[in-house]
Amino acid sequence: MIEKTPINTQKESSLDASMGELSIPVKIPDLEIIYRDDVLIAINKPSGLLVHRSWLDSHATEFAVQKLRDQIGQPVYPAHRLDRPTSGVLLFLLDKSHATNLMEQFAQQKTEKRYLAVVRGHIGEGFLDYALKKQPDKIADKHATKEKEAQEAQTAYKGIAFCELPIAVRPYAQSRYSLVELMPKTGRRHQLRRHMKHLFHPIIGDTTHGDGKHNQMFRDNFDSDRLLLHAAYLAVTHPVTGEKVEIHAPLDSTFKTLLSTLNLDATCIN
Repeated sequence: MIEKTPINTQKESSLDASMGELSIPVKIPDLEIIYRDDVLIAINKPSGLLVHRSWLDSHATEFAVQKLRDQIGQPVYPAHRLDRPTSGVLLFLLDKSHATNLMEQFAQQKTEKRYLAVVRGHIGEGFLDYALKKQPDKIADKHATKEKEAQEAQTAYKGIAFCELPIAVRPYAQSRYSLVELMPKTGRRHQLRRHMKHLFHPIIGDTTHGDGKHNQMFRDNFDSDRLLLHAAYLAVTHPVTGEKVEIHAPLDSTFKTLLSTLNLDATCIN
């Protein structure tokens, strides 16, 4: 029988440093544990925290794997990945003997994921089936000469709240934004960020695939420089019991305050 431990939700925190792909070291408080049993543990990852040590930022001093290990006093093994600037559900194994089962669920798209994002413009509801070329790894693929083939990539999306601000962003006198729910059906690198760019609704705060003018507007007017993308929900099949495990990650106070300021209703999320 799997014992599920009651979760003591940690105090919410916000990060004030830049949350681009690279940033200066930031001291992260104790991680918020949102699910735990004898086999699995999940945290609500803050934006700006790397999952593990990476060449992406040699100056980073804190990582989710090591921080969670030290916090609970035992080894943890990541079951999947979240981009550094993305916040939300990050799942780990406490018993790595079940790693193959769980990793196959992610690889075979047998999990359910739901993200929330703020995007430029007013977006409706739809399903995007748009293949993405695999982005080469700067180290592993640096000697590769053959271009990677495009991989199948599918995302369902639905605009759930909308606003129009009396703030000019060239060439328009006003600016429009949407709170959108994103349900990826595949798991390609930067899939949601690249798909939103393809739809001409880039995610605010995306320094790689976004719109620099709108990112700057959010920095200037709302003191917001993080990627406004949050992994709000994850469902997997428990590798031992076979039962469905559903994990919800609430938005941090900074993200929620920004939505309130923008009059984007987020009551449907948590």
